[in-house]
Amino acid sequence: MSGDNPWRVPIGVMQIPETGLHRDIEAGEAERTAMAALGGLREILSAKAAFDLTPESGGRVRVTGRVQARVGQTCVVTLDPIESAIDEDVDLTFMPAEQIRELSETVDDDGEPDPGDPPEAIERGMIDIGRVAADALFLGIDPYPRKPDAVFEPVVEPDPPEEHPFAALQALKAPATPPRSRKPKGD
Repeated sequence: MSGDNPWRVPIGVMQIPETGLHRDIEAGEAERTAMAALGGLREILSAKAAFDLTPESGGRVRVTGRVQARVGQTCVVTLDPIESAIDEDVDLTFMPAEQIRELSETVDDDGEPDPGDPPEAIERGMIDIGRVAADALFLGIDPYPRKPDAVFEPVVEPDPPEEHPFAALQALKAPATPPRSRKPKGD
């Protein structure tokens, strides 16, 4: 999703002081509209994030924070418009791409690849915290939103007798009526 993400807030890794960096970001109307279209939402009413970027050894950067948003969706039961709140925690590690390739070749003591979340790549010396926020927002969307009081009650209509699955068998089971005989006239 990073290539087509409309919420871009790049941070240069070299600009992050040793003590770390805090950023509060908020998506503007154009960014929210584009993200709503990308995520198949009616609208995104608000989207904001607060991140702390902390440098670590080996050129790594840890990004922690929270993403909060209000999104307009459609109830899957009633098809009424509803609003949903998103509140997602973020805890990611970024590292240079070449280190990620090396890390992917490491294995644990049992000869298995190291489980756990893989780190994100630092691309051209930048970390796009807008993309991080947008990804967290999209992960927090309820794929089946429903109004609190909405209850799905299927409508069950009985099959007409002639369309019943066993109607053909029932017809075979019915006794055959003998053909009516004609009586000659004049009897």
